[in-house]
Amino acid sequence: MYEIKEVNINAGNLVEANLMQANLNESKFKRANFIGANLEGADLKESYFEEANLREANLEGANLEGANLKEANLKWTNLRKADLEGANLREANLMGVDLREANLDGANLEGANLEGANLRGANLHRANLREVNLKGADLDWAMLRGANLKEADLTGTNFTGANLEGADLIKTNLKRANFKWANIKGTKFDGANLNGANLREAHYLTFDQLSRMKNTS
Repeated sequence: MYEIKEVNINAGNLVEANLMQANLNESKFKRANFIGANLEGADLKESYFEEANLREANLEGANLEGANLKEANLKWTNLRKADLEGANLREANLMGVDLREANLDGANLEGANLEGANLRGANLHRANLREVNLKGADLDWAMLRGANLKEADLTGTNFTGANLEGADLIKTNLKRANFKWANIKGTKFDGANLNGANLREAHYLTFDQLSRMKNTS
């Protein structure tokens, strides 16, 4: 395993670099260029990637616990099974990202772009997803218990089998969203737009929840 600790690269160029399983925890990579880089299985715990470009990089199984990825470009990046517990992904570009089975427990994704992202089986327990763009994203069987999705754009999002118990979906856009088999016990839908949404077979849907939903097209 590589050991490259205490690295400080400002606007560094690591395009297509092979850093598979490298030890890079607590390193600083502000604005660094990692386009297409291989960081599979790397230890990036508490590393600093603010405004870094990680487009199309391979971070499968990487440890990014507590990492700072604020405003980073992670478009089409592979983060499958990555550990992002408590990570800061605020306003990051995660369009088309692969986050299948990733751990995002308590992560901050406020204002992030996750349009078309694959989050099947991901753990988003207690995650902050306020004002995120999740249009067309796949959250099939994802864990969203206690997550904050307030004012998010969830147009066409797939929540099949997802656990949304106690989640906050106040004032969200849920047009054409799919909640088949989803656990929505105690989920807050106050002012949410669910026009065209599929709530058939959703678990624990109540009349009180229905009455608080917005009825506009």
